Amino acid sequence: MKKWLSTLAITSALLLGLTACGGATNEKESGNGSADDKGLTKLVIGASNIPHAEILEKAKPILKEKGIDLQVKVFSDFILPNKALAAKEIDANYFQHLPYLEEANADEGYNLVNAGAVHIEPIGIYSKKYKSLDEIPEGGKIIMRDAVSDEGRILSIFQEHGLIKLKEGVNKTKATINDIVENPKKLVFQPNIEAALLPQVFNNGEGDAVVINANYALDAGLDPIKDPIAVESAKDNPYVNIIAVRAGDENRKEIKTLIEVLHSQEIKDFITEKYKGAVLPAE
Repeated sequence: MKKWLSTLAITSALLLGLTACGGATNEKESGNGSADDKGLTKLVIGASNIPHAEILEKAKPILKEKGIDLQVKVFSDFILPNKALAAKEIDANYFQHLPYLEEANADEGYNLVNAGAVHIEPIGIYSKKYKSLDEIPEGGKIIMRDAVSDEGRILSIFQEHGLIKLKEGVNKTKATINDIVENPKKLVFQPNIEAALLPQVFNNGEGDAVVINANYALDAGLDPIKDPIAVESAKDNPYVNIIAVRAGDENRKEIKTLIEVLHSQEIKDFITEKYKGAVLPAE
């Protein structure tokens, strides 16, 4: 009996060891320029669902003709894509603008860079209670996403509508709530909600206005052009969405080809026709 138990224990240990080894080999999904049996180079890109993953799916067949097997890994938040990229689990990501990337690098110690700009998603302000920003009453609550990198972007919309005034000379991408020097209506800005939850907050009728990124609005079935009571201007907008890679990888042949395809007229036309102004191709 003891001999049988001993044999079983050894066998179990061997199986566990093999399982652990097998799991380790599958942890990293990054292509790192490796070619498959068809001669295609695998490229794994992490992306938000809409519009990023949809745009990448449109680019897939074009890239295949150029020898690249594009694989899209969809993320539902704004934290994991940069973490996965830094850990070499993916080759690139496509979900963020440059100010957000710079903030992530500073906060987390990443060494990620911009490989190329692709599109702009004008951010919108939504309200269940009011039809314009001017109608928001004194002490109105403005619910925003929990990202300092977007505060200046959002506050600029309120400044353009004459509801607040920011400190003279402050950079739009660096401005925060602390830079508000005039706020006649004493609006209360609340930057404490995860971006993906903002459509739900809006649908629940919370606050007087909710600021929602266009990709999450689209994903929730909202129309980022017709539904907001105010939309930021796309002209000279620094919040263009980019392909981010680890420093040095921007020079990889596969990454350069990816950017060329995403800048092609075919992809630009797809973005323009599909999203009808809610998403604009970068110029």
